[in-house]
Amino acid sequence: MRTRSVILLESNAAVLEQLKTAFGESKDFTVLHAGDDGDEGVKEILSMKPDLVIVGMFLKGTDGSGVIRAVKKTWAEAKIVATGISNDSIIEKAMEDGAAYYLVKPFSIQTAMERIRELMKDKPTIGKEVAVSKRKPVTIEEKISEIFISIGIPPHIKGYGYLREGIKMTIERPYVINSVTKELYPSIAKKFSTTASKVERAIRHAIEVAWNRGRIDAINAIFGTRIYLGNEKPTNSEFIALVADKLILENMV
Repeated sequence: MRTRSVILLESNAAVLEQLKTAFGESKDFTVLHAGDDGDEGVKEILSMKPDLVIVGMFLKGTDGSGVIRAVKKTWAEAKIVATGISNDSIIEKAMEDGAAYYLVKPFSIQTAMERIRELMKDKPTIGKEVAVSKRKPVTIEEKISEIFISIGIPPHIKGYGYLREGIKMTIERPYVINSVTKELYPSIAKKFSTTASKVERAIRHAIEVAWNRGRIDAINAIFGTRIYLGNEKPTNSEFIALVADKLILENMV
């Protein structure tokens, strides 16, 4: 495995130091620059072109969103992971600006490094870059998260959690997939203190986000066959059933 270069931009001194230490002690990353100034960060990123950039949303000078926009405008291929508080508008803005992933604070450094390594894993694809973890997951939650990351379902949207819960329920009670409206959606809604209609819409949105990102090759690779072409999209129940069946066949339960 080749060593990857990384630039760290973070206003919280303690978090910055933790990230510097974690990346510095790893055998697969080299820290090229670490600081809390957005203007300086943009210059360093565009000058050194690192393999990865970690950007906090609140920085001196240009803020995180401004850094992401400035970098992506000049260097579209930049791989950027944003970090910040759990705020839907901030998260959505970071993703729209071009972040590949968003780490919600507070996060454990161990978890952050695991997610970053998943994103940085190389997987040959046709025309698209797809991050897939080759580490064997030890829990159903990990395996589901791995699938979601690889096909482009971002963790900050509500449909992510609803979908994961629906898949777990279907694994435990396969018959529930035949009654998504009367049983599956209401069960998910009860757990998350929301309504069945909101669950249905959020799951639909999550699937549309993945398909709109154009990762059809990754999606077909996960299920082991070319199931979808072009703009074809599965229904909510079809997608849940596909993932649940895959996990059952892989003896994850």
